Amino acid sequence: MTRPELTRKVRLAAGRARALGVPTRGTTNPNRLRRIDRWVTGTPWVADALRAARDPLVVDLGYGATAVTTVELAARLRSVRPDVRVVGLELDPERVAAAKPFADPPSLEFARGGFELAGRQPVLLRAFNVLRQYPEAEAFDAWQTMLARLAPGGLLVEGTCDEIGRRCCWVTLDETGPRTFTLACKPSAIERPTDLAERLPKSLIHRNVPGERVHDLLARLDACWDTAAPFAPYGPRARWVETVRLLAAQGWPVLDGRKRWRLGELTVDWLSVAPATVGS
Repeated sequence: MTRPELTRKVRLAAGRARALGVPTRGTTNPNRLRRIDRWVTGTPWVADALRAARDPLVVDLGYGATAVTTVELAARLRSVRPDVRVVGLELDPERVAAAKPFADPPSLEFARGGFELAGRQPVLLRAFNVLRQYPEAEAFDAWQTMLARLAPGGLLVEGTCDEIGRRCCWVTLDETGPRTFTLACKPSAIERPTDLAERLPKSLIHRNVPGERVHDLLARLDACWDTAAPFAPYGPRARWVETVRLLAAQGWPVLDGRKRWRLGELTVDWLSVAPATVGS
């Protein structure tokens, strides 16, 4: 066994001994994370990571007071990888006990765990609404802790959404760090794109101020939304599509296409929104 392999095994063993993190409020609702799941299954480079995995293990971290969103995740991922195994992790042992009736081993299980992932090494990790309560620097540290425990080629999808899943923002990371930033919404549920600012992930929410890139993105989206006003008679979705088209035409690194825009999504390269200084 090489030294790096030994070091990794020691870290994983330590993680199994102590669950890392602070319990969330536990708020959840059916279909709250449907937009995130739809993006995961519909974005080729994300879905391909699951398809190519030797061990199709997925972890849903901090699923909340009920297991409904983890159960939904497992069902949706089977369209990509029928033999997927999903493990829901929670710090609160009472939440884990409440979820047990929904377990269907080995395809769906529930266990106690935090950022250390209870010793698991998933190819895909979904962590939603778990970092908002932390200081920014601690949130960046949590990213590093989780990334160190992914399987080779694994991805972390971390973000925040509202209580019914109509306004969502997330960052997708691999072992090298953040890759993309995604905004997703029901266009008819917003008045302007900046309505999504309240759901920015912890890594960005305090950076929505002049001089920061994410502030520039949201301001530019609002300006494009205003320009797209003639599309309003065709419905909010058509106006959103035209808004994103205008943004891309101005040179912003938009990474998706019209098919995703019609779903109320926008994905850009992380460097276009990255904080000027990290964890300060």
